[in-house]
Amino acid sequence: MDRKFDFTFPPSLQRVLVVLAVAVALAACSRDLSAQAPAGAAASAAAPHAAPHSADPASSPAAAESVAHALPDFTELVERYGPAVVNVEVVEKARPTAGGPQGLSPDDPFYDFFRRFGLPAPGQSPHGNQPAMRGAGSGFVVSSDGYILTNTHVVANADEVTVRLTDRREYPAKVIGADERTDVAVIKINATNLPTVRLGDPSKIKPGQWVVAIGSPFGFENTVTSGIISAISRTVPGENYVPFIQTDVAVNPGNSGGPLFNMAGEVIGINSQIFSRTGGFMGVSFAIPIDVARNVEEQLVKTGRVVRGRIGVTIQDVNAQLAESFGLDRPHGALVSSVDKDGPAARAGVVAGDVILTVAGHPIERYGELSGAIATMKPGDDAALRVWRNGKQQTISVKIEELKEKRTQIAEHSAPKEHNPTEQASALGLTVRPLEPAEKARVETQGSLLVEEVTGPAQDAQVEPGDIILGVNGKRVNTVRELQDAAKSSGKNVALLIQRQDAQIFFPLRLP
Repeated sequence: MDRKFDFTFPPSLQRVLVVLAVAVALAACSRDLSAQAPAGAAASAAAPHAAPHSADPASSPAAAESVAHALPDFTELVERYGPAVVNVEVVEKARPTAGGPQGLSPDDPFYDFFRRFGLPAPGQSPHGNQPAMRGAGSGFVVSSDGYILTNTHVVANADEVTVRLTDRREYPAKVIGADERTDVAVIKINATNLPTVRLGDPSKIKPGQWVVAIGSPFGFENTVTSGIISAISRTVPGENYVPFIQTDVAVNPGNSGGPLFNMAGEVIGINSQIFSRTGGFMGVSFAIPIDVARNVEEQLVKTGRVVRGRIGVTIQDVNAQLAESFGLDRPHGALVSSVDKDGPAARAGVVAGDVILTVAGHPIERYGELSGAIATMKPGDDAALRVWRNGKQQTISVKIEELKEKRTQIAEHSAPKEHNPTEQASALGLTVRPLEPAEKARVETQGSLLVEEVTGPAQDAQVEPGDIILGVNGKRVNTVRELQDAAKSSGKNVALLIQRQDAQIFFPLRLP
């Protein structure tokens, strides 16, 4: 809904605003007026009293020209590489529906009526099919024979994919492959001599640099927006394999899959996600670095699948409290919260509580960088990990294995209360009880203490009833006494290792 606001200003302020408006209008016209040399010369001769004003360097035509040239101009970039950006339209065909009328709840009073007489519910086709789903996104041509990069979520479940070029030519496209972990997909059209983009090096980008996005937001094809790089190597929830480029470039639904250019006209990323509370742009956009996308593209074109390395650890970020708990000089690295039994890391001697600082000599500042680094390594390679353990650094060599895609079943571990005695670790704000052998077997845990109530520091750290305590500051605890002793010797910051469902997570607790 459009809103209209009326403002009324006092007369004195109105006069000021009128003067400002005239000044702005003149400033906007100054460049055009200065181009008319005879008129400008005559005006200067006829109005010598205006000379003192022109003495200000900032108001001179030359200064205005300098300011204009200081701002970025994207026209040449767009003219040269805009034709390589395409609009991607997808159609997911109607599917036969089973059961009762779609779109109606079984509690609806008309549900039985439509079901009994075989009538379509409102909005449902007479044949019981759901309407075809349509969507749109963007992409860009990376080879003149028709290979195009886009996002997996743009072409997921698509039955038909159509690519439209800037000259309005349309081609049916085939999905060569799609990778969900990185959200990178490759599609192909049968065409030749297509305009292509140039690929850049994301490792050379810096926050503050100008960037340009071209795409089809809300279906408006080849829309150009610009901004700056806000941050690099960002990790977003649920994504551990992509060190995202964060920008403030206006990206909206339909921009997905489109290119992010640097000022040299090179593609440095694929626009993929936005942070939004409304569904629209709010100043925070994320792009997949083009080197990550290129690696995926090459594998999809060659084999139709992506092979990634793994070492078999679950990791989390190191904040200031965790860094102090483990004796690090500052927050950095990837904290190992769990190690897969019989996995590469376990066989090499990596344990929960280790902080991985480097991989093959490359520093790990944030935990997401570790996943990306390991994923790009080939199965069978040796990875040299520099880890922090018990206040010292040591090097561990881990042999990379192939990451197998699998679904994990979440175990229900919130054990019912029984008549076991509960005990309190008062400093931490925890009320715990020992787990029975049968309970431990049922939830497949190595822990021995079940959290029943939380208060104080534990509550502030978001520990929850039903969590299972595994250790403190990297050391295993099996009894309440061990938990209390570990808390007393930890100082004001405690790193509490918790098992929640099938995940192990370190929670930093700050003691009073």
